[in-house]
Amino acid sequence: MQLVSVWSDLYASTLALYAGRAGGHRWLVAVTPEHAQRVAETLARLDSKGEVVLVAFDGATPLESALRAQNDAALGRGLAGVLVVGPDLTDGPAVTVPTSESPADQGGVAYREGASYPAWSDALGRTGTPGECVAASVCAALGLPVRVCAPDRVEAGLLEWWTATPHALTAG
Repeated sequence: MQLVSVWSDLYASTLALYAGRAGGHRWLVAVTPEHAQRVAETLARLDSKGEVVLVAFDGATPLESALRAQNDAALGRGLAGVLVVGPDLTDGPAVTVPTSESPADQGGVAYREGASYPAWSDALGRTGTPGECVAASVCAALGLPVRVCAPDRVEAGLLEWWTATPHALTAG
């Protein structure tokens, strides 16, 4: 996929748009900054249809804001799903993010973190290791299909998902 543009948002999250061949759907890969470079290199090697938005975020509120913005119908089509990069998990419990203040020291705005998010499960029904994942719970709260995989499984995780949605079509 080809890197088309890079920008930052109000919360100083970094976003990058990767475009493949014409057609397909829009996907989002959510990653913490320490894994962003490795995942960006993986996305650049992929050969696929559609688009992938890479979001390097720090915190539930910045991720939720980026997901809402990227799932906006004004962009022409919503997100087909979100791949969260973290521990390799298949489902997780509801979580509560404690209330805290986030200073605007990274170039973004100051904001208050803290909310409760629902349980989540793998969008493909994969079974295995359960565990808490705030980012996946944020996706579930927004009704977005989600998968969670380790940084070394990003390519495999996306390909499994794309294979399960023939011709990049989704049900619904």
